[in-house]
Amino acid sequence: MAGYTEHKDDVIRRLRRIEGQVRGVQRMVAEDVYCVDVLTQVSAINAALRSCAVTLLDEHLACCVTEAVTRGGDEAETKVAEATRAIARLIRT
Repeated sequence: MAGYTEHKDDVIRRLRRIEGQVRGVQRMVAEDVYCVDVLTQVSAINAALRSCAVTLLDEHLACCVTEAVTRGGDEAETKVAEATRAIARLIRT
C-alpha cells in the first residue's frame, strides 16, 4: 500500500490543478504572451510540483519508512536509503 493512500484524492486534485496550469502556459505561448509572464507561470508550476513532492515525501516517511524502521532489519536500512535518495533528487531540482 502506498503511503499517500489516505490522502490520494488530495494529491490527485493538486496534480490536476498543476495540469491545468501547464495547459494555461501552453495557451499563453500559443498566444504570444510576454516572456516574463510565461516564466512567472512556469515558476508557479515548479513551486506547486515541489509542494506536491514534499507532501508525498512526508507521507512516505510517516508511513512506509516508519513502518520499516519499526520492523527493523534490512528493510529498514533499505527504506531509509531510498528516502535519502528521494530527498537528494528533490533538492537537486
